[in-house]
Order: sequence, then C-alpha cells, then structure tokens
Amino acid sequence: MSNDSGITGHARGVVVTTVACLAGIAAALASAMYVGTTAAAAGSTTALVVLAAFVIVQFPVLKGLGVAVEEFGVKDNLYVTFMTFTLWFISYTILLVGSVSL
Repeated sequence: MSNDSGITGHARGVVVTTVACLAGIAAALASAMYVGTTAAAAGSTTALVVLAAFVIVQFPVLKGLGVAVEEFGVKDNLYVTFMTFTLWFISYTILLVGSVSL
C-alpha cells in the first residue's frame, strides 16, 4: 500500500470491515422492505439484486472515506463481497424467520 492514501494499516482494515458489515445489514433491511418477508419472498432472486447493488455502491463510499480502492486486489474484493453477503444472509434470514414487516 502506498503512503499517499488517506488511511493505512489497521485503520484501513477496520474501515473496510465496518463498511462491508453495515452494507450487508442495510442490504438485508432494503431486501425486506423491497421484496418482503413472506415465504414467497424467501425464494425471490430480487433480493440478490439488492445485495449486488449494495456491494457495488460501497466501493465509492470506501473511496470517499479515504481507502485507496484502486489498490484492491482480488483478495480484497472477495473479502468485501463475502462480508457483505454474510451479514446480508444472516440479517435477512432473521427477518424472514421472524416474518418482520418493514
């Protein structure tokens, strides 16, 4: 990592992880609002489109927070995608099982 980026080292990792996790939770809430939490909604692939949108949107957010996303390798991109997916999956599952209406 070069020294001209806004943040380095440990702070970069904390920011990337936090944004990815919050994006996953936000994607679950957006999926619940847009797709719903019924049994039919659980099988809808539209929720995955919402998830993909949140994955794509967070890269400009990270850049705005001072993370040099241009230096991201395959491992970094997979990490962001995996963390976002994981938190979305857990949160959306809880919303589906609880039949929460938003």
